[in-house]
Amino acid sequence: MAWDLFLWILSFFVSLALVASVFYQVICLTDLEADYLNPFETSTRINRLILPEFILQGSLCVLFLITWHWVFFLVALPVTCYHAMLYKERRHLIDVTEVFRGISFEKKLRFTKLGFYIFLFIMVVFRLTLSAVYSFTEDDDLLHLF
Repeated sequence: MAWDLFLWILSFFVSLALVASVFYQVICLTDLEADYLNPFETSTRINRLILPEFILQGSLCVLFLITWHWVFFLVALPVTCYHAMLYKERRHLIDVTEVFRGISFEKKLRFTKLGFYIFLFIMVVFRLTLSAVYSFTEDDDLLHLF
C-alpha cells in the first residue's frame, strides 16, 4: 500500500507541474497579446517548456499504464497521443514569425490543456487522499493487533 501512496504523491507533483507550465504559457501569450512581451521573448519562453511538458505528460501516462490504473491511463492517453503527433510532425514549437497570426488558436489550445490538466489534477488529488486514508487506517488496524 505504501507504493500506491508514493505513486499518487509523484502523480500529484507531476500534474501540479503540468498545470503550472500551461498556466505560465497562457500568461506569456496574454502578455504578448497585451504588448508587454515581444514575439521573440514569448516564443523563447514557451518553447523552453514544450518538451518538458511532453515528457512529463508521457511519463505520467506510462506510469498509469504500468501500475494498472486504467481509468487514469485512458484519460491521459488522448493528450499524450496528440503531443506525440505534434512532435512527429514538427509542429510542437511556436514560430517567432507567425506567433501573431496563430495567437488565438494557441491560447484556445493552452486553455483547453489547462482545463484538462486541472481535471487530471483534481482526480489525482482525490486518489491521493483516498490512498492516504486507506494506508493510515490500515496501519492503525495493525497496531491494535499488538
